[in-house]
Amino acid sequence: MRFINTNIDGLWIIEPERVVDSRGSFARTFCSDEYAKRGLETRYVQHSESISHSRFTLRGLHYQEPPHAEVKIVSCCRGEIFDVAVDLRPESRTFMQWRSVVLSGANGTLFYIPQGFAHGFQALTNDVAVRYMMSAAFEPSSSKGIRYDDPAIGIEWPEPPTVISERDLSWPLMKCYSDLATAQA
Repeated sequence: MRFINTNIDGLWIIEPERVVDSRGSFARTFCSDEYAKRGLETRYVQHSESISHSRFTLRGLHYQEPPHAEVKIVSCCRGEIFDVAVDLRPESRTFMQWRSVVLSGANGTLFYIPQGFAHGFQALTNDVAVRYMMSAAFEPSSSKGIRYDDPAIGIEWPEPPTVISERDLSWPLMKCYSDLATAQA
């Protein structure tokens, strides 16, 4: 596996090293020793999958508050997505910054998203399957989100969403988070 450190502390892109032969290919996508060597989470208690039928479906931006904050490893096993993580850690030098990566069944790339980040994605193809490994179980009372189109963040989505849930449309803007960070400083 090749670990690519992003410009945001704790956020990693992980590329599997594929061995290819006449049968196809094989790649390691997780190794606790390799993750531990970099100080990354090695315990995942929940694995989930989402299916999006239509191109440009948008899911997110989601996170869980402490004490149920979670690390996520996201991969796309079918189709292609534009995956995004937003730093919500008020003490971070990259607070409110975002990073994207294209994940697909073809490239096998994974996105390691630490605690304190919101996560979302847009399907770039029809019939997308996304898998998540999470370090904490889903806890509805800790489940939160922020608006995908918040001007304070300025995510440059590939296209306007064609499908998005009412819940994702109702998340608050980041202004309330930046006010909180200013008040704590």
